[in-house]
Amino acid sequence: MAGKQELLSLIENKRAELIQVAMKNGLHSTAAIKYSQELDHLLNEYNRIFIKKVQTQ
Repeated sequence: MAGKQELLSLIENKRAELIQVAMKNGLHSTAAIKYSQELDHLLNEYNRIFIKKVQTQ
């Protein structure tokens, strides 16, 4: 399991890669969608590990 700082760094790097790919190939390109899905996965992992779930009653 990645540490918090390592995961945040991965998220920032993936976000930067997504921006570069989207600017070059367009937001709806296959590459941009792939990077977006990878970023989503990292964000979901971060939320699952480090963000406490708010309990609703």
